[in-house]
Parts: sequence; C-alpha cells; structure tokens
Amino acid sequence: MGQHQPEFPRVTTSQKCIRTNDIENVGRTARHHTFFEMLGNFSFGDYFKTEAIAWGWELVTTVFHLPPEQLVVSVYHEDEESFAIWRDQIGIPAHRIQRMGDDNFWASGPTGPCGPCSELYYDFYPEAGDAALDLEDGSRFLEIYNLVFMELNRQSDGSLVPLQKQNIDTGMGLERMAQVLQGVPNNYETDGLFPIIKVAAELANINYYRSEEGVKTSLKVIGDHTRAVVHLVADGVLPSNVGRGYVLRRLVRRLVRCGRQLGLTFPFVSHVAAAAIALGACSFPHLHDQAVTIITELEREEERFLQTLERGEKILTEILHNPAAERDHRVTGMDAFVLYDTYGFPLELTQEIAAEQGFTVDATEFNAEMEKQKLRSKEAHETIDLLAGDALERLFQGVPTTEFTGYGTLTDDATVLVIVQEGDRLELAESGDTVQIILDRTPFYGESGGQVGDRGRLVTETGAIAEVTDVQKKFGYFLHGCTLTLGSLRPGDRVHAVVSTPERRRIQAHHSATHLLQAALKKLVDANISQAGSLVDGDRLRFDINFARALTATELQQVEDLVNQWVVEAHGAHVAVMPIAEAKARGAIAMFGEKYGAEVRVIDFPQVSMELCGGTHVANTNEIGVFKIISETGISAGVRRIEAVAGQSVLPYLSLRESVVKELGDRFKARPEELVERIAGLQQELKNSQKQLETLQKQLALLKSESLISQSEPRGPFQILVAELEQVDAESLKTAAERLQAKLGDYGAVVLGSIPESDKVSLVAAFGKGVIAQGPHAGKFIGAIAQQCGGGGGGRPNLAQAGGKDPSQLGAALASAQQQLRDLLQE
Repeated sequence: MGQHQPEFPRVTTSQKCIRTNDIENVGRTARHHTFFEMLGNFSFGDYFKTEAIAWGWELVTTVFHLPPEQLVVSVYHEDEESFAIWRDQIGIPAHRIQRMGDDNFWASGPTGPCGPCSELYYDFYPEAGDAALDLEDGSRFLEIYNLVFMELNRQSDGSLVPLQKQNIDTGMGLERMAQVLQGVPNNYETDGLFPIIKVAAELANINYYRSEEGVKTSLKVIGDHTRAVVHLVADGVLPSNVGRGYVLRRLVRRLVRCGRQLGLTFPFVSHVAAAAIALGACSFPHLHDQAVTIITELEREEERFLQTLERGEKILTEILHNPAAERDHRVTGMDAFVLYDTYGFPLELTQEIAAEQGFTVDATEFNAEMEKQKLRSKEAHETIDLLAGDALERLFQGVPTTEFTGYGTLTDDATVLVIVQEGDRLELAESGDTVQIILDRTPFYGESGGQVGDRGRLVTETGAIAEVTDVQKKFGYFLHGCTLTLGSLRPGDRVHAVVSTPERRRIQAHHSATHLLQAALKKLVDANISQAGSLVDGDRLRFDINFARALTATELQQVEDLVNQWVVEAHGAHVAVMPIAEAKARGAIAMFGEKYGAEVRVIDFPQVSMELCGGTHVANTNEIGVFKIISETGISAGVRRIEAVAGQSVLPYLSLRESVVKELGDRFKARPEELVERIAGLQQELKNSQKQLETLQKQLALLKSESLISQSEPRGPFQILVAELEQVDAESLKTAAERLQAKLGDYGAVVLGSIPESDKVSLVAAFGKGVIAQGPHAGKFIGAIAQQCGGGGGGRPNLAQAGGKDPSQLGAALASAQQQLRDLLQE
C-alpha cells in the first residue's frame, strides 16, 4: 500500500500453502491439493507490467524450455496495456491472447490492494488447433503462471483508486510445473508426490496403475494429505478442535478413512509419513529434525480416530436397531450427518454399512445439513478490512511515531502529540476524561509479545495528572490509556512520564522467568516443546506449550528446581540487536507465528536461554528472587498451560497456601505434615461408607421387589411384571429386575422404573428366553419406552437399561410398556 519503505523492492519466494476450501476435489482432479508449494516473484514499487511479462515469458520458454506454440495467454478484458505488451513486444499472436472477465481481476479481500492479472496456460493438445480456444477446458489447458498487476486500492465504499506505488505479485504452482516438465498425466504422479502414493499402495498390496479410478482417488488423497499433515506438525501445529489444529485433525481423519477404504484397517499413517519426511527433508531439513515428533503426533491422532470410528460404528448399529429406522428401513439424513460431523463417518461408509442390512440413507437431508454447516462456517469466517490500519494511520497523519526509551529508564520528559477519545482527536482533555495519549517519546512499554503494558502517571508542568492504566502499541504509536484525575491537558503540553517501578519490576521478573521456564522445559522434558502463547503481567505468568501430554509432578518439580537454580547462579542478561539470520545462527529461539523484522532484539542469559524478544527483563536472574509453578493444565488437544509466580508475587501465593494449611490443621487436629495421611484416611472411610450404602440400597431394592411377584400378570404361558420402585439407583434396579425375571422363569418379562433423583429416570427390561423367542428384544423395547421420558438407551436381547430426563412421564411410560407387552405376548 506504499505506507512503509520495503526492505527489499524485489523478492522471490517459495511458500508452503495449506488450502482446504475445495478439499472434496483432492484426488478427483489432476491438480487439486490441500498442500502445495507456490512459487512467486514480487515487486514493491519497482518493476511493473513490461518487465514482469517479459521475464515471465523468458522463465517458461528459456529456463523451463516450454515450446512457445504450446502456451496461451489470458488478460483482463479491460487491460489493453497488457494485451499490447504480449502482442507487440513478446510476439504472441492476438488470437492466442484471450480476454477474460472478473476471474482475471485479483483482490486481496473486500478492501485493499487489487488489480488485473494475466495468466499463462500450457496447451497439452496444440494439434487441436486455435479455432476455438477455451481456457476453461481443464483437460487441454493448465494454468501455470499468474501475473497480478497490483495497481489499485479498493475503498470501503467499493470505489477503486490508484495505489501510491505499482506492484507485481505472481504465482506459479510447483506441482503444476512439475507435471508439465515431467510429462505425467497429473500432479500426483510427479516425483514430489508419487513416492508417498507408492508406499500406500504397497501397504494395501495394490498396483496403482492397474487400479480403478476410485482406488486411485483414495491413494492420491493419502499422498496429498500425508504431505500436508507432516508439514503442519513440523511447523508446530497439533491436532485440536479449533483453528489450524482442527484443519490438521480433519486431514488426518480423511487420510485414515481413505486407508480403510483400501483395506488398511491397521495403523498405517506412520509408514506414509516416514516416506513424506524422507521425500521432503532435502528441501526442508527441519522435517528430519522433527521426525520423531511428527510420527508420534500422527500415530497418537490416528489411534484416537480409530477409537472414534469404533464408537461411531456402535452408534450406527444402535441407529439401525431403532424401531423407527427398522420400520422404514431408512437412516435419516440428520443421523448420518451427526455420524459424519461428530464421529468422522463419511456418508459412503454409513451407506455401505446400512445397505448390508437392507437400509437406505436419506442423502438429500444429509446434504441439506452439510449446506447448513457450510453456511454457519461462512458466517463465522472473519473478514479482514485491510483499510482499518489505513484509517488509524490517517487519524495520526503527520504525527511521528513514538520513540520508546523504557529499556533504559522508567522516567522521561515528553511532549503530548495527540489526544484521542472514541476515535476522534481532542484539543482539550479535562479532569475526569478517559482518553488515549500519544507522546513523542515514552518510557511506558506498549502491550506486545504477551507482556502487558506498563502503568504509571503523566504529570504536566502545571500540575495536571493523568493516571496511565494501559498502553497499547499500534503501527509504531504508543497509545497511553489515561484518566485525568487533576487539571487539563492539551496537545503540545510537556509532561513528565513516570512508570510504576514496583509494577515494572514484577512484570520483568515474570518475563525473564518465562524465558527460563521454556529453557528448563526443553532441557528436562522435551527439546521439541514450543511456545503456543504467553501472558506476562505483574501478578503471574502464563505459558502455553505445544505438548501432547500432562507433565508429571516429578517433571514439574524438576523444572521448578532448575529455574530456581539458574536464579541463584545469578546469570547476567546480555541484550543485543542483530540481523535475524545471525540471531538464528547463534541458536536464539523464535516464536512460531510471530513476525520479525530484518533486525531483532536478542535476550541472552548465557548457557541458559537465548530468545528473540522485545520485552523488558531483569538485568540478572537473581533479581527474579524465587520461582514457583502453581498449576499445569490442558487447554486444548496438544496444548498445555503452565502458570507460575516469581519474585514478590510469590508472597501472596504462599500466604494463601499457609492460611489454608493452618485452617485444615485446626479442623483435623493435625500438623501440616500429617494432613495428607489424615485426609486420605477420611477419603477411605467415605469410600467404605459409600460401598456399604450401595449394598444396603441393593438389599432394600430386592426386599421391595419381593412383594412385586404377586403383581405379575399372566398371559398364557407368559408372566408380565411392570412396576415402579421408589428412589432406587440404576444398578440396584437392574439387580432387582434380573432377580424377578429369574423367579418368573423363561417366560417372564420384567420392566422396572424408578426416579433416583428429581430430574432423572431409570428403566430396566429383563426378558426370559421364551419371551425373546416370541420377538421382543429388551434393548430395543426399553430404548423406545425411555424416549417417552425424554431419554434413550439399549442393550442385549435379555437385559437392557435406559434413562430419561422427565420423571413426570414415568407412569405413562410404564403403562405403555405394560400394554405393549400384552400385545406382543398373546395368550
């Protein structure tokens, strides 16, 4: 957008990309992928159309040696300049330059940079002639190179204005170019993918080239998805149910399902992942370095999904035995969608299993539910307004960015440049106003990198006071969130800025402790642990890590001990600014997902920790004082959270713990060291009492049930007993039903109900062999009865349990059970 001077006006890139918005086409077309490499060349205000077109043509014809007669060009229908360059300077015949519509106008989003583009297509069948060139014919033409001429800026109102500088943004798919150069029919048979497919085929004992298209599609999906998940895990992404973690989980599940379709019912992902690692490590060495982590995470996720599939198969079995489904011989689309969405069951697998038992699946309803889900996903998609930052900069137009002086001092004299309130600039702020103030220089740290902003006050020469409660950093401006408590303030006023010293010291102790914590985790637990997020304030530190399991108590204690050892050893902090390449070469840790400039600030505690960091830190580890881990929990799949306190913040934590221990000691009449044993003893006593209570409840239920025998209703050779036992738990109710059915014999049918809690219903059905031979199935029968109480359940033909949520319907449900048994068991 021309707002900042580019470090390099000309750039070439190779980008790893993950794309899943058209995942259903993967393996079905010749060139759709979830993982691919995009090659590009960029100009930021340097060369433009003439050079980009000439060099693009030179690349594909001279470097890649593609025959010019097999290349066709497209241009945006309003871009006469590009058309003329291709025709007059490159020499492309006019009939091989196709004018296209909006598909040849590229935009970065609803707002922001955009412009026309020109594309190069490879013609697989030039012998078909030029009479009717149709670039939409994917079997003949393949787009290999896209040149985007970024020359316009779309405003919020939809209007287009010229950018300050004209730019070039190009893209060339590595896999597509490989297909053309290697002369294979699709991207999957190139040397960047086929070795993975070959391993999968060998595992399934399949010959790829002799296979039918459906089998080939499954093998292609395995090859594509394996590359994707290997690179995702290598770059620090772990399976979860949100964000990119869910993308990874979804890809692994599709990968496993395709394997099952090929007969790979055993865990196989590690084998194809190893092939992908070996294939890619020459270009991406970190794949080799992360190999153990990649294989471990994928094996764990595969195992988790196989267990999920097993549960899904059980759920489908229950659905097929539902009376409504049995009556219609049909699985509803909603049931099929729940199986797909919750258990990863593809529609095809549900249809296959259902068909084996003579059932159909409502695919129309299933597709309708899928469309609803896509709509929900679309509505939840975040649209980024690229002009939002532009609007902020317009608000501060002509205002120099803030100079930060807070690394070396906690006080400074500064000039008020801008006062902002609710998005508008003010010329006067008075006592009681809450505003944001921009100074020409400040010792206040602006929130970033997980560290909160400083607090303190601004004092003018006339005695006005503004309490600083928050500082945010935006586009180089430090916005001091203030409340004026005395006097007034205007732009141009001189102020004395004072950071709260106690608060800053607590914050920097926690920030340095966070660095030591990460170093200790890598040293003692797993060298591949990486940061997933952090929060550093004056009260505590919070550190999130990518790690698949809970840390043991021993590991946490060892980590805490090592950090405290480093604190006592008094390691001095060495702070330096250097080129990012040099910092990485020295071994400095960078946070995944964080953007860094050409030069970075490195915080080095020699022999302990070295990280890229712009935060504030102690000068020596002994300033941390003491470090204490207070909790370790899981916040999502593959992410653990450690919370800790350091320095002065440890005192409130220890005081609270001491008061709790003292109160427990007073209550239990025990010394602190005796509390664990005393509480364990009480827990055992409680456990024994609960067992005794359960035994008494069962005995009571049996005693109550004894009196019910006389209430059984004879129906020819059958005996029907339906009754309610008051306040009996589910297990005791089951025991009573089994005993009653045994007393009634093989022709006995027993259904018991109870309300063990105010909002809970328990039901049991126990049928003898003679009853089952007549047709009734205890599991299906009691499941249907439970639905009348807002619940469900099932089980074996002879014994089954169910539950419900509406006790008010128990009487009616039992009456219905009695009548149904009468109808089923005719005299």
